[in-house]
Amino acid sequence: MKLEPRATAAGVRHVAHEVLGSTNVEALHLARQGEHGPLWITADRQTAGRGRRGRAWVSPPGNLHASLLLTQPAAAEHWPQLSFVAALAIHDALVDVAAHLKPLLAIKWPNDVLLAGAKLAGILIEAESGLSAVAVGIGVNCAFHPADTDFPATDLAAAGAAVTPAVLFGPLSVKMLGRLAQWNAGQGFSTIRADWLARAAGMGESVRVRLAERELVGRFESLDEAGGLVLGLPDGSNRTIAAGDVFLEPSSVSAKAT
Repeated sequence: MKLEPRATAAGVRHVAHEVLGSTNVEALHLARQGEHGPLWITADRQTAGRGRRGRAWVSPPGNLHASLLLTQPAAAEHWPQLSFVAALAIHDALVDVAAHLKPLLAIKWPNDVLLAGAKLAGILIEAESGLSAVAVGIGVNCAFHPADTDFPATDLAAAGAAVTPAVLFGPLSVKMLGRLAQWNAGQGFSTIRADWLARAAGMGESVRVRLAERELVGRFESLDEAGGLVLGLPDGSNRTIAAGDVFLEPSSVSAKAT
């Protein structure tokens, strides 16, 4: 698994492992040891992969498990925006290596890439505020996907795309550079937001949002300027959601891609 030459020329580095507990944990461990990045950490297999809210992330060989360590990428209040940056980079890379899947790709708030309405990739942003270090964790189901999940999952092989982690990683490494430059430490988030919305799953449709204490049903209206989901409620009011799990109604699973 190798970086794309343009990423190497830009000073990005890469450390590959056969097995790690978690690429994010390793990235932040290296930050505590003085590593500054930009540095990609990849593993053929993870034994303790995690998703949002501490959920286990199934990490068998054959899928992509990667984290990008960034140091002082922006002011801390902008760090959550990196999930939108990474989602666009994953979308870009997938179109590069499997262009025929483009009409089936979409991005689900806040951090999933969908293929034909099922989860193909996830993103986990973790940080060490004392070090100003951020790990952008990315998992892509290339050859396998878990069963019996709350939200349906899929993989590239199941869609007829024979894309290995090594084939996907090179384009991802350079597409991430491009999207980070566009983001510009948060100053360019308005353009990231616009590009994300153009690829959004469920936009303008009815969605169900699971919060820590309850569920809400409403219309996915937009993203606010910070990336929060703007939900139109049945009483005509809007509520901005900062964190939650979105479930699409059956009519919303068709991809919206450009």
